[in-house]
Amino acid sequence: MNGRINLLLVTLASLAIAVGAAAVSGGAGAAPPDAVQAAKAASARFHSVAQAEAAGYALASPCTFSPAGGMGFHYEQPALLADDAIDPNRPEVLVYAPKANGELELVAIEYWKQDADGSLLTDDDRPSVLGQAFDGPMPGHHPGMAVHYDLHVWVHEPNPSGLFAPFNPDVSCG
Repeated sequence: MNGRINLLLVTLASLAIAVGAAAVSGGAGAAPPDAVQAAKAASARFHSVAQAEAAGYALASPCTFSPAGGMGFHYEQPALLADDAIDPNRPEVLVYAPKANGELELVAIEYWKQDADGSLLTDDDRPSVLGQAFDGPMPGHHPGMAVHYDLHVWVHEPNPSGLFAPFNPDVSCG
């Protein structure tokens, strides 16, 4: 009996090590580095708010923050919000945070998709991009915004909470 228990413990320990190694190396659902770099490169042209506005992005929220950190100011592109397609190189939302001198700098991109049935109770249409499932469904963040899914990607500002975390403890609104 002790032999079987020892074998079971060794098997479980080996499985735990394998799962841990897969998580460290990326594992299922990990963002493909080339795709993340391509999304970063595609959005780099929007380092200036003026460039974002020229491309149809408009300020949609005041600077967003929580005890978990900041997000910043969200600039939405209405045509991309209305389109159900998720293109990693065309984010629906650009996120800017204030620098010490008051200027805004691009810190993250955000992908957004309206929930098909508008219900917070179902998630059978959850999208994914860059190997990551979106957060949600969630209520709109401002009047007129539908129930939706979204995904923040901190490609322009490192985030100690993770590449896909909604809030960044290093981002401040003031």
